[in-house]
Amino acid sequence: MYKTIHSLIENRACRFTPSGPSIGEIAALAEGIRNAFTRRGVPADKPVCLCIEERHHLLAALLASMAGAPTFILPHSFHPQVLKEIHETKPFPLILADTAVDPPAGTNVITMRECSPDDRPLKLVRTPDQPFISLFTGGSTGKPRIWYKTPANLFGEAIHLARTFGIGRNDLLLSTVPPQHIYGLLGSVLLPFVASAQVILRTCTFPREILTALQNERATVLISVPAHYRALKSDDLQRFSLRLALSSAAPLDSEDAAFFLQKTGLAITEIYGSTETGGMAIRSYGSDHGSWEPFSCIDWKVLSDRLCVRSEFVSPDLPCDAEGFFMTADRVAETEGNRFKFLGRADHIVKIAGKRVDLEEIREKIRRIPGVNDAYVTAAPLNGARQAEIAALVASDLPARKLRAAIRSMDDPYGRPRRIRVVKALPVLSNGKIDRQRIDQLLFASHIPRTESDLTDALPLSRPSDP
Repeated sequence: MYKTIHSLIENRACRFTPSGPSIGEIAALAEGIRNAFTRRGVPADKPVCLCIEERHHLLAALLASMAGAPTFILPHSFHPQVLKEIHETKPFPLILADTAVDPPAGTNVITMRECSPDDRPLKLVRTPDQPFISLFTGGSTGKPRIWYKTPANLFGEAIHLARTFGIGRNDLLLSTVPPQHIYGLLGSVLLPFVASAQVILRTCTFPREILTALQNERATVLISVPAHYRALKSDDLQRFSLRLALSSAAPLDSEDAAFFLQKTGLAITEIYGSTETGGMAIRSYGSDHGSWEPFSCIDWKVLSDRLCVRSEFVSPDLPCDAEGFFMTADRVAETEGNRFKFLGRADHIVKIAGKRVDLEEIREKIRRIPGVNDAYVTAAPLNGARQAEIAALVASDLPARKLRAAIRSMDDPYGRPRRIRVVKALPVLSNGKIDRQRIDQLLFASHIPRTESDLTDALPLSRPSDP
């Protein structure tokens, strides 16, 4: 793999962006970053936090770490509270930044302006299987978690994606996902690098901004998330120069996928994976949309209804069995053609009055109610006891009374949410994942002011009797 990366670095004239820096300039910046930490006497095993927004700066930092600079921490947000929580979990003395940040107490900031480019050849000295970056995730899982990644994990997956989708030097990538998240990091930083393709530097998130970029800059690959594909449901949507549309981070709504296919003639390809496992499978909207095709480079099996994977993309600190398989929390069923069907998360099974209830199944029932756009279902301990209370955040324009009646008609009394909040749209993070912390605030906060855009409606549903 390092031979491939060295050959890419040596192609110094290759452009990373249409009008931005070349690979040679990025390699020189990487050497400058390494020099900046060497001058300060920062050891290679001392973590440094990255608060970097620009894609070429992030690529330079990763190459610098592989060349002997410190290991890096990549937070999911640069908010002061997030940085404080990360610092408490994994202390770091320095922040490398290309944007204004409010550093935690006891830390200092090095700006990219202090990292003077150096044209001397960049030598990669960190071994491919040695962790060089820590990814902090938050939101969809609640409390931030840390995942270690090696060069083999990240660059290996990017190389596989380039081969799978045939991405090359004639492609221009447009990302609606910021590079601080693994999907954005892979799709808009590492993928264009390993494919010798180009990427639009800015992150486009608003519908008009995305459509304008597709039309004016003639992007061939769109890297986006379900929330943005939903926002693109416009008569102005066309194929333009697109040949590939990718989606990840959350399930893609079939109606949104159908609309995109109708307007562009392209079937959106979803990537199935997680921060800790890396990508595992793909599917395209169409006849086989109900099942997933595993990546050709991974081994997989089903054990006790759980998906187990053996892959070069799995974080090195995850527990694997004697054969090298990691058991995920995803429940799946094997189907024909070496594919599998996703059945839900094992941690989405809760007990209500002694009965097992699948929260994902309840969510799907609510989503099928006419007038409901989306829903999120969770469970919380009831008064500190072992019993749980189901709660749902529902994105809908339905009157509360009508929604109450529809939920009362659900056939499983154990699965009826006792706590419901209706909103215009589910809160999502910049990477397209559900904002779990915000949802918990909306559902379980003691006092939430009503607004015109949302309301609270606690349903007076009777608790099912014990069997």
